[in-house]
Amino acid sequence: MSIRTYTIAELAREFDITARAIRFYEDQGLLRPSREGVGGRNRVYTARDRTHLKLTLRGKRLGLTLSEIKSIVDMYESPKDTAAQMNRFLGVLAHQRETLERQREDIDMALAEIAAHEEECRRMLAEQTANA
Repeated sequence: MSIRTYTIAELAREFDITARAIRFYEDQGLLRPSREGVGGRNRVYTARDRTHLKLTLRGKRLGLTLSEIKSIVDMYESPKDTAAQMNRFLGVLAHQRETLERQREDIDMALAEIAAHEEECRRMLAEQTANA
């Protein structure tokens, strides 16, 4: 029985990212493929590497930093469902929630300012049209 492996091209296609992005995540220590072929030129990714990539991309979508993502990926390597692991992950999520809430407040304020400027411009245009 052989273990399923993946090429960099297969993972890039599956997750709709570039091979360069995968190599970057490898450089950051998030992926650890084995090497095959002449001079070890071909990267061979395991199901574990695929899962690490999936966790990395999920963390990126959540807006986590690479160090936070690496911490989560490293937790994947440790025994699962430990209280310390879950508390640490909850802390990361709480921090990210606070960041996103602040960003949402900033966006709401910016949208309100844009609406005010739009309203002022429309009022001025209406005055110019009425005076013409």
